[in-house]
Amino acid sequence: MLRLQYLNLFSLILSLAWSAPAQEGAGSARRPNVLLILTDDQGTLDLGACGTRDIQTPHLDALAARGVRFSQFYAAAPVCSPSRAAFLSGRIPGRAGLRGNVDPNRADSGLPPSTVTIAEVFQAAGYATAQVGKWHLGHAPARQPTGQGFEHSFGHLGGCIDNWSHFFYWNGPNRHDLQRNGKELHLPGRFFPDLMVDEASAFMRAQGERPWLLYFALNTPHYPYQGDPKWLRYYRDLPTPRREYAAFLSTMDARIGLLLQSVDALGLRDDTVIVFQSDHGHSTEQRAFWGGGFAGPYRGAKFSLLEGGLRVPAILSWPGRVPAGEVRGQFATATDWLPTVAELADVALPQSPLDGRSLVPLLHDADAPTPHASYFWQQGEQWALRAGPWKLLSDAQDTSDGHNWVKEAGLRLYHLERDPGEARNQASARPEVVARLHQLAHSWQPALKNADDADGERP
Repeated sequence: MLRLQYLNLFSLILSLAWSAPAQEGAGSARRPNVLLILTDDQGTLDLGACGTRDIQTPHLDALAARGVRFSQFYAAAPVCSPSRAAFLSGRIPGRAGLRGNVDPNRADSGLPPSTVTIAEVFQAAGYATAQVGKWHLGHAPARQPTGQGFEHSFGHLGGCIDNWSHFFYWNGPNRHDLQRNGKELHLPGRFFPDLMVDEASAFMRAQGERPWLLYFALNTPHYPYQGDPKWLRYYRDLPTPRREYAAFLSTMDARIGLLLQSVDALGLRDDTVIVFQSDHGHSTEQRAFWGGGFAGPYRGAKFSLLEGGLRVPAILSWPGRVPAGEVRGQFATATDWLPTVAELADVALPQSPLDGRSLVPLLHDADAPTPHASYFWQQGEQWALRAGPWKLLSDAQDTSDGHNWVKEAGLRLYHLERDPGEARNQASARPEVVARLHQLAHSWQPALKNADDADGERP
């Protein structure tokens, strides 16, 4: 009872703090709200709707049943920071200006302030904007959420935290990392995903008739695995590390369910475009018990440009406006969300060129082609280029086995329709395809170089 009274008081305080006059965007009809849900280190097939049978994800499965699920969806990078930069900007990491993970000890590390984010695009159209959860895109004020178009920010700036103490997991116990709008906040002993749901729910309630964009970026199932006791008991017969990972994933699914329950309680489900995606494949790091996630037939995991590092679960739902319970197998990517939701909401795109393409035609036509003639990834020394069914990789790293990461030097060519597990290298048999894709890969390089040179302040 005391907890309920506290939460009600906490939500009232937040609602009063965020109350703002409604702003009119272009057009007379009220635009839809946008809820962007990003999970962290969730395996390629770790969703009941994707075929996993040993983990319970009823709330995300229900979301898929009310929308379109993508079975061939790709993150823009196999690690956190560049993947998030692409998710928010509609540009591949090199063009967005952030190719690797942010260095927490450097103020100049992070998403360049000159990079236009989805929050800035929707804010210009009159939307209230908020970021709740993990940021990992910079620590300097101009690189924090409130410097990148989010009117309200709550969560941690670094790569991961202990969910109970809110200390940076890599540097504890001396680096506390919980903030609201750039100011440190201490709430020890409260489970971070619960804090996220409370914060996001209060933000939504406070907006009234003003449309909002909410970026809800979970710190789960990223290590440290801290699942609810009931789920640890439920999965007690699974082997380690699947048991710990499964408990944390179901714990995450339950919090997403609470978030969607708040949307429903406000009567906003039919007025809200909901996007869901994992930021990349599962982790096989020591901190993650050397694994726990599931990529099915795909090789690779986090840090790898093989399919298991890049293919992720993804869903878009807008009841009554996009099909329900359907699956799209066309190649699509995280950079596509910005142009897609902008088209759905009738919001003007930024003037800067995007690498993403609107998926609206795909949503309404199961036979529509992929909008990508080719797509490029780069992670450290690795790079990959996909065109049609072919994928060319250079110096790929197979991280499937956490105890033995293997570098596969040189160029390798795979036909993904016939060989989704990337087991049969076709480079020597198809030199003409290698040459064509290699040339396509080179064609991306000038844009990437220009992006690196443009890491300046926003004009």
